Amino acid sequence: MTIDRCYCFTTTFAELAEVAAATGADSVAALQEHRLFGQNCQLCHPYVRRMLRTGATVFGEVVTAEDEPPPAGPARPAGACRAEATPTPDG
Repeated sequence: MTIDRCYCFTTTFAELAEVAAATGADSVAALQEHRLFGQNCQLCHPYVRRMLRTGATVFGEVVTAEDEPPPAGPARPAGACRAEATPTPDG
């Protein structure tokens, strides 16, 4: 089995690697600003993350989100919480 593309949109990982090199895109979301892929089943996301990390564009094994987890979101400053950003009814 060879996996070399987003099958929902038929965008190859080689195409995405070229876009990443040309634009500096360094994440799935950044690449999606330039190319249509990965918006249906999202099974290609771990492969794209591995491609961005290693440069590989053809895979002979199944790569899962456990193998290539999404990056952690931005850290909130110490002491910040969502409740602080939500206004209260009495102002």
